[in-house]
Amino acid sequence: MTAHDSGDRADAVRHPGVFGKTVRVDLTSGSVREWDEPAAFHRRFLGGAGVALHYLLRERSPGTDPLSPDSVMVIAPGLLAGTQGPAVPRFVVCARSPLTGALGRSEAGGFWGPELKRAGVGALIVTGRAARPSYLLVTPDGVEVRDAGFAWGLVTGEAEDAIRADVGDPKVRIALIGPAGESLVRYAGIASDLTHFNGRNGLGAVMGSKHLKAIAVRGEPRLTVHDAAGVKAIAAAAARRCREHPLSSILRDQGTPPGVETNNAAGALATRHWRSATFEAADRVGGRVLNERYLVKRGGCYACPVNCKRVVAVDGEKIKVDPRYGGPEYETLAAFGSNCGVDDFEVVARANELCNMYGVDTISTGMTISFAMACFEDGLIGPDDTGGLELHFGDGDVVLNLVDRIARREGFGDLLAEGSVRAAAAIGRGAEALVIAVKGQEVPLHDPRVKTGLGLQYALSPNGADHWFAQHDPMFATEASSGVVDGAPLGIEGPVDPLDLGPAKVDLVWRTSVLNSLYDCLGACIFGAYARSMTAVTTFADLVAAATGWDVGLPELLQAGERALAMSRLYNVRQGFGPQDDVLPPLFTTPIPDGPLAGRHAIDPGEFNAALRLYYDMASWDPATGLPTPGKMAQLGLEELLDAAE
Repeated sequence: MTAHDSGDRADAVRHPGVFGKTVRVDLTSGSVREWDEPAAFHRRFLGGAGVALHYLLRERSPGTDPLSPDSVMVIAPGLLAGTQGPAVPRFVVCARSPLTGALGRSEAGGFWGPELKRAGVGALIVTGRAARPSYLLVTPDGVEVRDAGFAWGLVTGEAEDAIRADVGDPKVRIALIGPAGESLVRYAGIASDLTHFNGRNGLGAVMGSKHLKAIAVRGEPRLTVHDAAGVKAIAAAAARRCREHPLSSILRDQGTPPGVETNNAAGALATRHWRSATFEAADRVGGRVLNERYLVKRGGCYACPVNCKRVVAVDGEKIKVDPRYGGPEYETLAAFGSNCGVDDFEVVARANELCNMYGVDTISTGMTISFAMACFEDGLIGPDDTGGLELHFGDGDVVLNLVDRIARREGFGDLLAEGSVRAAAAIGRGAEALVIAVKGQEVPLHDPRVKTGLGLQYALSPNGADHWFAQHDPMFATEASSGVVDGAPLGIEGPVDPLDLGPAKVDLVWRTSVLNSLYDCLGACIFGAYARSMTAVTTFADLVAAATGWDVGLPELLQAGERALAMSRLYNVRQGFGPQDDVLPPLFTTPIPDGPLAGRHAIDPGEFNAALRLYYDMASWDPATGLPTPGKMAQLGLEELLDAAE
């Protein structure tokens, strides 16, 4: 247990503020060290991704095996997490990804990040490897390393119960891994409160490699902010706008699952490993059936009026799903439904529950299973390779079997636990041509052929294919689109065609990638913020000013977002990644195969590469190395980190 240095410091933590201390835990030695950063540090990096990337770069350890004791993991709540501000609950986990070898970075919402901030922690740095399975207990009094042997091997729900009993506090918030993280599945995630996930990039495997089962947190009831009345007024106004704004009200009423039907109607739903763009059974695995037949209640995150999450229950003869594990979002419904050719919602809901119990990313799991099905149907693998399984699209029993085998690394699942890129290399015989990934990470279930800015996102994201590196094209398609109506503070002056790949589209992606990077520093959720929902972009400057007392404007905040983008580039270049890795899977340079858009919308490689180069120019990134130019580094105040890329 780490005690605080003085009575004054103890009083400050008992009523923690928006910044929080930095705590470094070495699991090898069991030592815990904490310190406060100066005010200028917090104003420069804010929180979340900005703070986490700063600490990762200061480690200066290129080439470290992501699963070695020397690997460093940083967890940081956003600057505004824990305040009563609207839809700002998010925290980030960063480390080198065992899936990609590049920056591993994953955000999650819920209640755990705000609890960490209310425990007085603004950044938690974890290194080393415990001799035995362990968990961390974080309170305002300090951080304690505790034995977790009793929870090792348990699925997330059982482990949460056991750790909560060990702490002796039913209100403790717990972020933890399941058997997939313990088995070092390269796309294992981290669950908090069982229904919120740092899902992508395999950061659960990093925890597993450190023998770190969980981080349990109990904070104080509130944060001390500069202007509590101001924060409360902003939150109240956002709650009113949530009911009025068409996008946030739809999210509240329906969640993300109707995206299955919407994308199917548009002829852009990933089906049978992207071999089709329409699914004949979309209405059986989408939002309508979920909301009409299986919805138990709406779920949400700390201080958010949207409540976009769906909680489902299944009580069928063959399949039962516990609502304790939440319910599937759009990505999961598409990944295990249309993408695997499965037309049974109950199977998809069970696949989601298994992923949540085992602690494994639903996107990479679904995409890796569909890859294996494509290999099987093309004759690249057979029953002798799969342990007797017949991997045909549409077979829900096979999908559930493979989720179980992947999480436990059993039989053929051991190969698939490596991800589709490594699995393809092991299979050979042309299997590499069936991989749909960027920087080693499987693509999300959105088709960039119908929104080309998304293709730039997939290619440019430092942590592999990511569908929220920037904002989505349809939000800026017409004069009436939310991104255009409220976009003037960002310099967005008019609509841009979703199919355009010219300078206007590149400029849109550049501006909104900086914005989304800022959101990741503040802890803001995409679904509660411009352009997707109710909170106007200028409101964040007001919220930061009310929380901190800074005289701050939007330009300063956006520069912090750009600073985090630049640090991401620095980190990846240090790990050997460069412009040659900013690519789009070849699939998307071919026409859409069927449906209403059949034979159309192939992305032209030359046009796409020109757009990438133009983005580099706008960002002031060297086209030869991918590094921000010295002038850009000086402008962002990052000169001291230049040698971190060497």
